[in-house]
Amino acid sequence: MADKQNSELKAEVDREKLLGMSEIALWLDTYDDIFSDFDPRPFIQRALSIDFLDEIKRASREKVSGQIELKFLVPRNQRSIETDLQIKKRLKEHFKKHHEQLKIEKNKVVRTGILVASLGFFNMFLAVILHSLLGEILLTTILTTLLEPSGWFMMFYGLDRVFYGGQSKKPDIEFYGKMSNADISFISY
Repeated sequence: MADKQNSELKAEVDREKLLGMSEIALWLDTYDDIFSDFDPRPFIQRALSIDFLDEIKRASREKVSGQIELKFLVPRNQRSIETDLQIKKRLKEHFKKHHEQLKIEKNKVVRTGILVASLGFFNMFLAVILHSLLGEILLTTILTTLLEPSGWFMMFYGLDRVFYGGQSKKPDIEFYGKMSNADISFISY
């Protein structure tokens, strides 16, 4: 009985030591804990679990700088080196793909903002040119009345997109950037 308590105590100390060594450590009952329950494909192609992604996002927010170490604690009888390698490759691909996609989306938002702001400047410039060339005739007044407010709106909307539009994606870009460079390892317990 005492031997069993000592081995349990030693196992608990070893677990605490493993947790202390890693920046992000997750206990897994099986490898399936990482993946979606609804995706029957092999690990190398399988979709990641939303719960898993939420948990590592939460944990990574606390890690301000430095390289992230993602350690999975897997039961000794469940462990397979081949499966470890497949999952590690799948995770790296997932994080890198989403990091690139989010950067592209952010750049697209900024480019669209620049285009809209430019069109706004052009509308305002056109309104000034029409007013100065044609004077106070009815057509000029109508066009100026349409071009000036639309120009102001487009200019401010476009500049808002340039300076603030991509900011909503910044936390996800940082997360996927950190995780695409993370050191991923599997440890038996």
